[in-house]
Amino acid sequence: MWAIVKKEFQSYFLSPIGYIYIGIFLLMCSIVFYANIFWSIILGGYVDFSNLFKNSMFISVQVILIFIIPLLTMRMFSEERKNGTEQLLLTSPRSVTSIVLGKFIAAALVVLLSVALTLIYYAILCYFGEPQLGKSLVAILGFALLALAYISFGMFASSLTENQIIAAVISIAFFMLSWFLPGFSSAFVNFSLMDAFYMSFVNGAISIQNLVLLVSFTVLFIIFTIMVIQRRKSVK
Repeated sequence: MWAIVKKEFQSYFLSPIGYIYIGIFLLMCSIVFYANIFWSIILGGYVDFSNLFKNSMFISVQVILIFIIPLLTMRMFSEERKNGTEQLLLTSPRSVTSIVLGKFIAAALVVLLSVALTLIYYAILCYFGEPQLGKSLVAILGFALLALAYISFGMFASSLTENQIIAAVISIAFFMLSWFLPGFSSAFVNFSLMDAFYMSFVNGAISIQNLVLLVSFTVLFIIFTIMVIQRRKSVK
């Protein structure tokens, strides 16, 4: 499995995808940092790192995940099918589980690397004041879990089609739908990934219910992806 992780992780940086993802992510973080945090320091002396993950003029770092996570996930299995290398992958001695987990972990490492880079903004805040370390770490943890949940679904979408664009559209449509549905019916509130992050982690609190939701969602769609690939392997 680790050979797959290494291969997939390197592939993100042998192509522009990894650099584009991290570049867009940090650009978005910088815009939000300036809009949400910097002016609160200048005007009120208020130092709060978790503001990086809160909305500002309909702009937020987690919203951009909806559009950039598919950059990482759309090619996971779609590219293998399109290039005809899926057969080699499925007939290799490695298990389907190790293949899926290897691809998932590689994408997760790219995302976690970008999340770790947000500590740059924490360091900047330390120059102006004393941001709460515990609250900041909880916000980062929640954001990382949200990103991993998105990766798991994006990977599942990629396993369904050989067209990368279709895989990306499926992912974005699902993320948008899960974000807006709670606005139409309160029945969907407990199933909203975005709300799970907003209602606890961004405020520095770890809710067991929201933690379980994010982790369960991630595990569930990893399992679904394994099932799809395993079925394709058995057919071949």
